[in-house]
Amino acid sequence: MSDILRRHRVAALLGAALIISPFVMSFAQGEGNTVPTTQTPVAGITAPNGSFAPIVAADKPAVVTVTTVMKAQPETMSDASPFDGGSPFDDYFRQFFGDQGMPTPKTPPQQQPQRAEALGSGFIVGADGTIVTNNHVIDGASSIKVTLDDGTELPAKLVGRDAKNDLAVLKVKSDKPLPTVKWGDSDKLMPGDQVLAFGNPFGIGTTVTAGIVSARGRDLHSGPFDDFIQIDAPINHGNSGGPLVDVAGNVVGINTAIYSPNGGSVGVGFAIPSDQAQKVVAKLMKGGSIQYGYLGVQIQEVTPDVASAIGLDHTGGALVSEVNDGSPAARGGIETGDVITSFAGQDVKDPKDLSRAVADVAPGARETVDVWRKGKPMRISVDVGHNSDDVKTASLDDGSGAPSAGRAPAIGLGLMDITPDIRQQMNLADKQHGAVVASVNPDKAAAASGIQAGDIIVAVNQVPVKNARQVTQAIALAGRSGRKSVLLLVERGDAQIYIAVPFANG
Repeated sequence: MSDILRRHRVAALLGAALIISPFVMSFAQGEGNTVPTTQTPVAGITAPNGSFAPIVAADKPAVVTVTTVMKAQPETMSDASPFDGGSPFDDYFRQFFGDQGMPTPKTPPQQQPQRAEALGSGFIVGADGTIVTNNHVIDGASSIKVTLDDGTELPAKLVGRDAKNDLAVLKVKSDKPLPTVKWGDSDKLMPGDQVLAFGNPFGIGTTVTAGIVSARGRDLHSGPFDDFIQIDAPINHGNSGGPLVDVAGNVVGINTAIYSPNGGSVGVGFAIPSDQAQKVVAKLMKGGSIQYGYLGVQIQEVTPDVASAIGLDHTGGALVSEVNDGSPAARGGIETGDVITSFAGQDVKDPKDLSRAVADVAPGARETVDVWRKGKPMRISVDVGHNSDDVKTASLDDGSGAPSAGRAPAIGLGLMDITPDIRQQMNLADKQHGAVVASVNPDKAAAASGIQAGDIIVAVNQVPVKNARQVTQAIALAGRSGRKSVLLLVERGDAQIYIAVPFANG
């Protein structure tokens, strides 16, 4: 879904909701028990036998509306309305409002900056006026205003924000202590547990809806730390940043997204877990921003086929498919083909575990990394770097040799050496080595596993190969060794990925 995610400005214009065609998203997060609270949790009440009214009465005063004023860039202005035909926002507004006669005021002919107002939600976690909302709710705002449940309007100051977690912390000044909500433990949530979602959908005022937890650990591919709670409590545009509470009245999540074919709630929503959010908010309150650790590796899941191909008896860990040149990982000795099983003393069960563990480490810290390399465990020390844009470079040995072609046994690949003509046609680097996939039999295992014509195989079972003959021989050797699959390291475009191809389906 990430390739069609439309964030920030579109989100703001629609009432602080993020749009995924055909889905709608609204992101939020919150943070920890380091914030003072004045509220006593409400005793658990389960509808329909009981009523949610006591929870609503206790929590609703701490839910706020966040109004932002954004200044559009002069160059985006034209004689037409920004929501008229031809506008990049037109399809989204039509999808959401249909043909209900939504007003589309014209922009003055002169190219003047235009102010746009957007609405989102938030909740008070400190009686001193500390408020949690989404980063996309306030992104690009020239001014921020918070409206309390009793109608009081207060100017808000941005304390800190974190785009990776789509989280922001605001502060307002009040002449009296403000009502708060207390953080709960999202780790205790289970599918089927009842929850309430608060927010200001469509700008009509603070609203509460009820539902259950549908699933845990959803990955929407919207960021590196996706671990969403799926809920069926209706949330809509403007709910961004509103709290998701349990039947004790404690915040267990932040309403964040809906999956929708029409722009409105169809009962599939998502919230960021409070346990994840609390840590981020605590850091923002202290420093206003977060410095993430950086390792510099491309990683992927250890599937059963991958594990079989490299001789692992389990599927845990994160497989390193590429090490960025000059990165902390490269300097520390991590190699392509390593399976990282723990980082900084934390077990790594999958790639997400590693991403979160690295991000949580302060740049400059020296940490231990446990890896499984070619059948043996190893421990490596790495100086964690500062997060930055990844630089994908590779320094590969020349794989030149006499032109030849071969057919990898059992799996259905036609291979060719990298000749000067092929190097020129494919615009390959002078030192590129490996074998080009010339054809893929659609009825064989390689095609089913995702190998494509034009891929370049650079390693087989973690051993570098220079030409088609070496690839063929290595695959044949893997088959004779009794392994159920063979692991190919493939270069495709600017990326390297491991693909495990089973022999059983060959």
